[in-house]
Amino acid sequence: MYDVVIIGAGVTGCAVARFLSAYRGSFCVLERSEDVCTGTSKANSAIIHAGFDAAHGSLMAKYNLIGNRMYPKLAEELDFEYKNNGSLVLALGEEDIHKLEELMENGRKNGVEGLEIVGRERLKELEPAVGHVPVAALYAPTAGIVCPFGATIAFAENAYTNGVEFRFNTEVKGLIPSEDADGNAYWVVQTADGVIHTRAVVNAAGVYADILHNMVSSNKIRIIPRRGDYLLLDRRIGGYVKHTVFQVPGKFGKGVLVSPTVHGNTIIGPTAEDIDDKEGVDTTSEGFDDLMAKAGLAFDDLPLREVITSFAGLRAHEERHDFILGEVKDAPGFFDCAGIESPGLTAAPAIGQEIARELAEKLQLENNPDFIGTRKGFLDAKTLPLEELDRLLKEKPEYGRIVCRCEQVSEGAILDAIRRPLGAKSLDGVKRRVRAGMGRCQAGFCSPRIMDILAEEWNIDVADITKAGGRSSVIVGLVKDRV
Repeated sequence: MYDVVIIGAGVTGCAVARFLSAYRGSFCVLERSEDVCTGTSKANSAIIHAGFDAAHGSLMAKYNLIGNRMYPKLAEELDFEYKNNGSLVLALGEEDIHKLEELMENGRKNGVEGLEIVGRERLKELEPAVGHVPVAALYAPTAGIVCPFGATIAFAENAYTNGVEFRFNTEVKGLIPSEDADGNAYWVVQTADGVIHTRAVVNAAGVYADILHNMVSSNKIRIIPRRGDYLLLDRRIGGYVKHTVFQVPGKFGKGVLVSPTVHGNTIIGPTAEDIDDKEGVDTTSEGFDDLMAKAGLAFDDLPLREVITSFAGLRAHEERHDFILGEVKDAPGFFDCAGIESPGLTAAPAIGQEIARELAEKLQLENNPDFIGTRKGFLDAKTLPLEELDRLLKEKPEYGRIVCRCEQVSEGAILDAIRRPLGAKSLDGVKRRVRAGMGRCQAGFCSPRIMDILAEEWNIDVADITKAGGRSSVIVGLVKDRV
């Protein structure tokens, strides 16, 4: 029997696992997909919010601020990419300035430091590319950007190193409370691969968290998938925008942003459309038209000819628009991490730390004296000084064989992505770890070689390699086998 089973290997579930591994116990993460970070955590704005937008007194406001302050140290300890670049909320007319004042006042109540409203002249100094329409902005210097894949994978790898088990392709079908012969309560977790027993359950299932919650509680919740389209621009225009640039928010959230990424791209998005389909990540031309029109209010000359890809993600919007956290009153031992929408990525480590603490208290878990709080990230050989690079290539020549030309990713890096704890099994798994396929050609050149490497490393047929697990086969076989 496990002490804790965590359902969902997104950023929240993996953060819970990482902080829980600081305690002694038997812990397991169940994930319905083939890898960590395959849902909301892989398709979002990658923003570490300052915390001025969340309603004062809400859980969103509380954990946003704590999470924001945790990221710099965590990025150093777990070696993932993070940058404190600050954010700007634009007033697109004089009538919007009072909204900036309201946001600033709300942010100060929430404990956000350094907020100020800047006029047109100062705005142009901070963000030279901003267009002619904006008249002022709310400047938040504590905001940042992060690699959402890198953070999630870092939490997961560190948890695994500290003894947390991960089971992939394992979908939860049912949850049944039970007791042993001595009257000790536990949960029976029914999966497609059998039954698992655990003293406690953490529900971190993203857009599916309401389904699991409603299996065990009479106090029902409803999560509405909120789809958002994004555009990603080529790295060669890196530096076009320095800060994360928002517009005054509306009823569907913080609106369309234009922001740099930690890897040097520029991201535009998201739209906001409530849908019924929990797998509805189709992009739409209407969404892109909306993005371009709204982003064009902030910038006169957006280099939209440099778009290299588009995608859509889902936010787990709960009707009450706040996080649902902690032990469910009528389901002892069942802990929710539900309704984790923006600022969910920012709040994730704070949520993970708190839920782990509550579980340790309930289950009387002792501190793990062997806990390892650090982790070394992926080696990016092109960042090394020439002398170090020369030594590396002599010891490991595979780092000199470039597979992904756009992102300069070597065979050595791809092998590392596969061989590390919880290693990549698919093209997307490699891409999220070392960016092979993230560049301008979007894997058009490097996919065949990456598939060969995956097949060799996992000792399977190349026809069994998928883009993202499940039924996402890339090829159906080899011509030579059919002649």
